[in-house]
Amino acid sequence: MNDQQILDELEALLETLGVRVRHEALENSPGGMCTVNGRCTMFLDVSAQPSDLARLCAGELRKRGDVEAVYLKPEVRRYLEKTASD
Repeated sequence: MNDQQILDELEALLETLGVRVRHEALENSPGGMCTVNGRCTMFLDVSAQPSDLARLCAGELRKRGDVEAVYLKPEVRRYLEKTASD
């Protein structure tokens, strides 16, 4: 899988876990997680590289800790494990 495909899978996983994913033009930041109107929202910069956004999403998913109970494609699970040690 390439970086864009990994990112797409991670975004879908975030949404499955109840996180709203928004693509916005952000200044000087690839994005991050925050709460908007009581709902977890992940903002991703539209101009950032897919590899950077995938690492950002992976980090937030690890913080949530509830990905173990969800089916992940093997490539996505390996990516999460790999980025955990970076």
